[in-house]
Amino acid sequence: MDIDLAAYSARIGVSGPLPPTAATLRRLHHAHMLSVPFENLDIHWGRPIVLEEGCLFEKLVTRRRGGFCYEQNGLFAVVLRELGFTVDVLEARVGAKSWEDGLPWDHMTLQVTLKERWLVDVGFGDGFREPLLLDDAGPQTRAEGIWRVQHDGCEGLHSSRAEDGDWKPAYRFRLRPRQLADFTPGCEHHQHSPESHFTRQRLCSLATKTGRITLSDRRLIVTEGFPPQDPAASDKTGNVRRQERDLADEAEFLQVLRERFGIEP
Repeated sequence: MDIDLAAYSARIGVSGPLPPTAATLRRLHHAHMLSVPFENLDIHWGRPIVLEEGCLFEKLVTRRRGGFCYEQNGLFAVVLRELGFTVDVLEARVGAKSWEDGLPWDHMTLQVTLKERWLVDVGFGDGFREPLLLDDAGPQTRAEGIWRVQHDGCEGLHSSRAEDGDWKPAYRFRLRPRQLADFTPGCEHHQHSPESHFTRQRLCSLATKTGRITLSDRRLIVTEGFPPQDPAASDKTGNVRRQERDLADEAEFLQVLRERFGIEP
């Protein structure tokens, strides 16, 4: 489909030329995560999530909504291709479960190929805010955390470094290119199965320049700052400040959605 790049750029607050370069990729990735919430509200509002490019654009750009991984990365792949990037859609499984034990089509992530290959993911909630080098197995440091990508040419593991210095698996991935429609079974599962965490509670979360704001059902969580990157630091929280409060009722929940996330039901 033809993408209205001007509308997308306005949605994430970027302007000017967007050549298919690593600098542009980093810029778009970061801006997208600060503008488009990770949310599952349609599941609880009884609205079907359809994995078609036009539907994703209409929801996330035209209606200024958010979405979960299939929607976020599905749209981002379309935008990047329209800009001239080479993009592959990859299957992933959240956590460290084996492929046999995990849920098929559990998560969607992206590979972008320039002079180097990049792991790109704007749909993993509190994940990395700028792309990671796919073929650099060493730690990759960002302001919000330290990440690692390891693979054998066919399969790989993306991890984040925990406060104690250990590596916490985020998801396994396969380097075989997939199509958006391949993820329909996983999308259907997460919309309807009582075993999916997305059907158990409403979630809306957005990265901010200095932290993150999250609605977990009627609990509002606001964090400011990032944890220290040195696991030997005596203060494991660094300058992180976290505030939580329960919202009074559904009316306040909808008010916070409008005022803090720009979402109208």
